[in-house]
Amino acid sequence: MNNSNTPGAHEDKSDARVNTAKSGLGKLSFSNTFSALKHRNYRLWFTGQLVSLLGTWMQNTALGFFVFQLTHSAVYLGYVGFAIGVPSWIFSAYAGIVADRFPRRSILIICQVSMMVLAFLLAGMTFAKVIQPYQIVIFAFLLGIANSFDAPARQSFVLEMVSREDMINAIALNSTMFNTGTAIGPAIAGITYAVLGPAWCFGINGLSFIGVIAALMMMKLKPFIKPRKNQSVIDDLKDGFRYLAGQKLIMLIMLQVAVLCIFGISFGTIFPAWAVKILHGDAAVNGFLQSARGVGALIGALFLASFSRYKYKMKMMSYGTIIFPALLIVLSFINWIPLSLFVLVLIGASSLLVLNLANGMLQTLVSDEYRGRIMGLYTLTFFGMMPLGALIVGTLAHVFGETAALQINGTILLLISLIVHLFVPKHALE
Repeated sequence: MNNSNTPGAHEDKSDARVNTAKSGLGKLSFSNTFSALKHRNYRLWFTGQLVSLLGTWMQNTALGFFVFQLTHSAVYLGYVGFAIGVPSWIFSAYAGIVADRFPRRSILIICQVSMMVLAFLLAGMTFAKVIQPYQIVIFAFLLGIANSFDAPARQSFVLEMVSREDMINAIALNSTMFNTGTAIGPAIAGITYAVLGPAWCFGINGLSFIGVIAALMMMKLKPFIKPRKNQSVIDDLKDGFRYLAGQKLIMLIMLQVAVLCIFGISFGTIFPAWAVKILHGDAAVNGFLQSARGVGALIGALFLASFSRYKYKMKMMSYGTIIFPALLIVLSFINWIPLSLFVLVLIGASSLLVLNLANGMLQTLVSDEYRGRIMGLYTLTFFGMMPLGALIVGTLAHVFGETAALQINGTILLLISLIVHLFVPKHALE
C-alpha cells in the first residue's frame, strides 16, 4: 500500500503546503496584482470570460426580475434558485471525476455551447411571449446541469494556463473579471430590461458565449495525459473521499463555504422582492443592487490579487466569515437606496474575499492527482448549498417578510462562523 494514501501522510503534506505557501510571502505588492496575465493562454481566457460574464450577469439579473414580474412571489424566486442548484447535488462529484479523466478544455467548450443554446431558447420563447414560470424552472435545472460539469473543469483548468506560483493570482483575477461582470452586467440589464424587455437580455447573453468559446479554441496547451490509474468511477470517488477525510483544514474550509452559501450568498435570491417591497424601486433598482454587490466584489478581487502572495490568507478568510454576516444584519435595517448600495459594496467585498481565499487555499493544499475530484466536491458544496439557501430565504421572506429573512439568516451564519473559527488549526492562522 502506498503510504501517501494514508490520512496521516495527507495531513503532513497539507501542512507542508501551508508552510510552503507562507514562506517569504509576507508583504503586500501591487506589482503582483496582474502577474497571471503574463501567460498567453490566461490572457485569452480572461478576455473571453469577461465578455461572456457580462452576458451571464445580464441574464441572471433579468431572469430574477422577470420571474418576480410573472409570479409576484418571493418564494417562486426560491424555486428557480433551487432548480438551478439541484443538479450540483446529483452531478458535481461525478463531474470532478470527469475533469480528472478527460481534457478540461473539451469539457468547458461543450458546457459553454450548451449554455449558449439554452440562452437563445429562453430568448426565443420570451420574444414569442409563450414562456411560463414552470418552464423557467425547467430551464434553470438544465442550466444547472451544464454548470455542474463546467465548474470543476474550470476550477482545475487554472493550472493548465498558468504556473503554480501564479495560480492564486489567477484565481483572484478570475474573480476580478467575474465581478467586473457583476458590477456592470446587472446595471446594463436593469436599463435594457426597462427599455427593451427581458428577451434582449437573454439574447445578448447567448451571443456573449462566443467570446469564451473562441478563446478556448485558440489556446495552445500541453498534450492531455490520461490518468495512470484505471479505476471504476465508484473507486475514484471513494479514493477522493478517503483523501478528503485526511484533510482537516480542507474539511473546515468546505464547511464554512457550505454555511456561507446556505445562509449568506443566497440572500441575492430575494433582490427583486427587496427592490420592490423594501426600497420601493423597479427593475433598474434591482440591477443597481446586483451591481453594487459586484462593485464591492471587484474591489475585493483586486485587493486579493495584490495579496496573492501574502502569508495570512487563512486568517483573512476566517475573520471575513464573521464580518460578512454582520454586514447582512446591518443591511436588513436599511430602506434608503444610497445607503443600501454602500453596504452592498462592503458585502460584495467581504464575500469575495472569503470565497476566493477558500478556493485559493483549497487549490494550494490539494494534491494534483485529486484536484478535479476535490474541486468537484467544492463545486458540490458551493453550488449544491445555494439552492437550499435560495429555498430557505425565499420561504422565510414569504412567511416572515424580506427583512426578517435577512436577519434570521445573518444571525445563524454569524453564530456558525464563530464556532467554525474556533476549530481552525492555530498553525494555519499564524
